[in-house]
Amino acid sequence: MLTQNKQEYKEYSKNFLDYLGGIVGKDNVISDLEGVYAYSFDCAHIPFSKKYPRVVVFPENTMQVSEILKYANKKRVPVIPRGAGTNHAGGCNPVRGGIIIHFSRMNKIFEINNQNLTCKVQPGVVVADLQKAVQASGLFFPPDPSNLAVSTVGGGIALSSGGPRAFKYGTFKDYVLDLEVVMADGTVIRTGAQTAKNVTGYNLTQLIVGSEGTLGIVTEATLKLIPSAEYTNVMLAYFDSIEKAVDAVSAIINNHLVPSVIDLLDKKTLQTIEDFYPTGLQTDKEAVLLIETDGDKTSVEHQQQKIIQLCKEYGSSFIDCAKDEQHRVKIWTARRSAFGACARLAPNVITEDVVVPRSKIAELSDGIIQISRKYNLITMVMGHIGDGNIHPNFALDLRDNSQRENFEKAKAELFRLAVNLGGTLSGEHGIGCQKANYLPIALDKTTLNLMIQIKKVFDPNYILNPEKML
Repeated sequence: MLTQNKQEYKEYSKNFLDYLGGIVGKDNVISDLEGVYAYSFDCAHIPFSKKYPRVVVFPENTMQVSEILKYANKKRVPVIPRGAGTNHAGGCNPVRGGIIIHFSRMNKIFEINNQNLTCKVQPGVVVADLQKAVQASGLFFPPDPSNLAVSTVGGGIALSSGGPRAFKYGTFKDYVLDLEVVMADGTVIRTGAQTAKNVTGYNLTQLIVGSEGTLGIVTEATLKLIPSAEYTNVMLAYFDSIEKAVDAVSAIINNHLVPSVIDLLDKKTLQTIEDFYPTGLQTDKEAVLLIETDGDKTSVEHQQQKIIQLCKEYGSSFIDCAKDEQHRVKIWTARRSAFGACARLAPNVITEDVVVPRSKIAELSDGIIQISRKYNLITMVMGHIGDGNIHPNFALDLRDNSQRENFEKAKAELFRLAVNLGGTLSGEHGIGCQKANYLPIALDKTTLNLMIQIKKVFDPNYILNPEKML
């Protein structure tokens, strides 16, 4: 199957390789079908389409990206920016072929400024590497996607990624001060300023954040940092029902406590993780809250005692509080193992991403289980209960047409359920091409038409990551 379009690729290469090689160097271009194949997927499991040829380029600076876009815009060739490809909604899939710009070689941290509490980075910087670098300076970059060990800053900006710490600290959008962006025609602009406050003109920075590379391509970012907390600790509070766990979260918040993380894992998730990475999780419980607090040590200890008391009042049957750093790391490793653990249950795991008001989480969770039973799907419910962002993990075999069809039906029902509960389609995974057809469920026609007009202004020839978002 991989060989049927080789002649097409050969012709495509004749037209593009010399020019692209002249921009980035011949060693920074991949054009053979087998080589490009690896860059044609993300975690969304969209089948590889051989209808359109494509090529991968590895630029090293903004000027090279600009020259690529000038050429692509002139020739009406699609351009798809790509980081680590860990996104879950088909956001970087080259569904219409074209030039895939891979940012792994634009991975420099230019500056960490302790006085201004900022850093300046390229899009290929790995989030975990950035966190370690700023931590060494006594600072903190809070966005915490679960795949932070490989996911990149550029991808985080493209999707406004969040993670467990979003409840207290927000998501990527809350930490982007200024962007260097290459427009569709190759023009380079700056969208903000190097300052914490800026209301000069329209907020183009926040328009680009979360736009999934459909309005412009980020080549540099100035990010806000905050001082590191003195002390951090985590606990697991187990409950005999998801409803009791939800009530406990409301009680914690209503008592003016603000943990850095409040995550929910259901019984199936606990059992799957424990089987994969044994850590002594209580697998007979219906739900667990992972609650992390940070601050000075006295404050953390005070918060923990109040949280433990409230969890017990609202039905927690067992509480496991980390006794030391090794124990804390063990708990977090178990939490971050969820996706990998699910992968043992079936050849494919699809992580969905919906958001509802916190008061509706129990109803959403029950609805997910009912939908899964209806379509005979293996499903684990988990997510960031503090901000209402739930991630059901579906384990299935996408080679089985009946399972694939059942999942598509279940997904449609999940999205409608979330919207009917006052929520929306995505909290941090983006829309990509997987959710684009469902936007009319969440947005009215006037709003959608306005978004289409914005796209036309930024990208009149429709070359930037086509068939995504809209």
